[in-house]
Amino acid sequence: MTGHRHGRALVVRLDSMGDVLLAGPAVRAVAAHRSRVTLLAGPHGEAAARLLPGLDEIVVWRSPWVVLDPPPVRRAEILALADRLAAPGYDDALILTSFHQSPLPTALVLRLAGVRRIAAISVDYPGALLDLRHRADEDLPEAERGLSLAIAAGFRLPAGDDGLLSVRAPLPDVRHLSGEGPYVVVHPGASAPARQWPARRCAEAVTELARRGLRVVVTGGGSERALTAAVAGTSGLDLGGRTTIGELAGVLAGARAVVVGNTGPAHLSAAVRTPVVSLFAPVVPAARWAPYGVPHVLLGDQDAGCRSTRARICPVEGHPCLAGVTGAEAADAVEKLTAEVTPCGS
Repeated sequence: MTGHRHGRALVVRLDSMGDVLLAGPAVRAVAAHRSRVTLLAGPHGEAAARLLPGLDEIVVWRSPWVVLDPPPVRRAEILALADRLAAPGYDDALILTSFHQSPLPTALVLRLAGVRRIAAISVDYPGALLDLRHRADEDLPEAERGLSLAIAAGFRLPAGDDGLLSVRAPLPDVRHLSGEGPYVVVHPGASAPARQWPARRCAEAVTELARRGLRVVVTGGGSERALTAAVAGTSGLDLGGRTTIGELAGVLAGARAVVVGNTGPAHLSAAVRTPVVSLFAPVVPAARWAPYGVPHVLLGDQDAGCRSTRARICPVEGHPCLAGVTGAEAADAVEKLTAEVTPCGS
């Protein structure tokens, strides 16, 4: 930490797992200067928030202007949140948003809560809602974009902090899950169907990696058990639905490489410094959302018709941006990465 820390700060990131992990450098910058840091997170980001270094408290709120299944806007609930955030007496708030989101509805709530200084990146005129209206290059990687806001607000990372993604240590021992010996992870699921590599291609990759003598672990959430079982087949170890987020971080940290789409576990892999083969659908720009700060190979047609649409369901018949990537190409990318890099968990 740098110098004497005093005061309380609130960092806001109301999205999902990956977004919260990408907020990590900004959170650590604030924590270097404030004695207590709270994160206001959405329900899909809460578990990831508990992994972030620098946080003292997490407040969970389902925002009507951020979440994909928005609840109705209810006056009583908005005022209750403002009252809850008023109680600690925050000196500062940083509202972290993606380039297509406005921070201003959240800023209004924080104004009602009496936060002394509110900072955000905003294209829209903020009037009296922001004390610091920051501008940032839209094509900055998301982690750097958030950190640029922290720096503009006077919060710099402490000496020795590399500015990369990170999680709290120590991670749990997961050898009872992953088994002994080197392995590669294939994570077939994605938070949006448009970003998901077809299951048949994932299964093809598992078979090909095993054929090349690599042990394969397949991961996924509880709702993805049928998918992970189909992808693992007889060649991979199926951990679908068997890991907490902390255990998943441990499994990813122990892997030689991770094959995954543009979804939360890609950023969790980056946070544990494991190389990533990224099956990246260009519905959002790779310049902003590719795995940050780790060796990675980007696969997928970045000029496909879905480019920059932000679509959750593929708008192009046949899902050509990812469907054309073969299991052999993914296995080649794994071999390229593992030849160049010594894994964090080795």
